[in-house]
Amino acid sequence: MMVTTTDTLPGREIKEVLGIVFGSCVQMKHLGKDIRAAGRNIIGGESKAYTELLEESRRTAMQRMIEDAKCIGADSVVGMRYATAQTMGGAAEIIAFGTAVKTH
Repeated sequence: MMVTTTDTLPGREIKEVLGIVFGSCVQMKHLGKDIRAAGRNIIGGESKAYTELLEESRRTAMQRMIEDAKCIGADSVVGMRYATAQTMGGAAEIIAFGTAVKTH
């Protein structure tokens, strides 16, 4: 499955637009990671625990989007983007979305 943030695929022609596909992942904060992150808040620097959590969330959301695209017969997703939203205190949703297409 080819996934790209561009609206075209070099060397491929889009033959059919199948629709918008989504994948999402909601992650909760972990108390132990929160305590370490609070320390980073005081002294500054990157919170590696949160960076890893968000990287995992993006991968999960993207994989779910790809599965959504496969379910409708797509071989590629163009115009892929990420969005994020706080769903409740201590939780964030990562959404991957794009346009599922068939190419030749």
